[in-house]
Amino acid sequence: MSEQSRQLRNQLLELVNKHAVIHGDFVLTSGQKSTYYIDGKLLSLMPDGLLCLAQVILEMIAEDEVDAVGGLTLGADPIIGAVVALSQESGRPLKGLIVRKERSGHGRTKRIEGPLQQGMKVVVIEDVVTTGSSSITAGEALEEAGSEIVKVVAMVDRLAGGQENFKAKGYRFEPIFTLDDLNI
Repeated sequence: MSEQSRQLRNQLLELVNKHAVIHGDFVLTSGQKSTYYIDGKLLSLMPDGLLCLAQVILEMIAEDEVDAVGGLTLGADPIIGAVVALSQESGRPLKGLIVRKERSGHGRTKRIEGPLQQGMKVVVIEDVVTTGSSSITAGEALEEAGSEIVKVVAMVDRLAGGQENFKAKGYRFEPIFTLDDLNI
């Protein structure tokens, strides 16, 4: 890892700890209870946090053969948009795909929004992974539409079963940070 990459990750970790880690009593999407919450949207909807996150993700997928980044709405939406926009500047433009939780009831009644094409190689993006169910849902929808999942990238892995669930599904998983990296 280059010194510039290390500095970028350190900056992102500082932003995650400062803005996204909240202490209290919470029920997670998975139904699990927690005394802390990692609110990825607090980071991904801030200009400095989103820019830094998108830059790190682009570095993480630089060596992969990828046509698009995608993920389940809502946590992945801003991240996908930023990665797609920055990919244009990097000279390696990627498309963005947003997977709805259920098929739209109007218009073209699509489940996947964006310039989806058969055979696309897709990196699934997630803000925070607990069990991985959101990313698996997105991956399955993309596969049903004829895409190939290259890997799953998440800002934070809570170390609560996601890695094992991705492995069972046959998905390669690369979190930027794990719970052990955060100030919890």
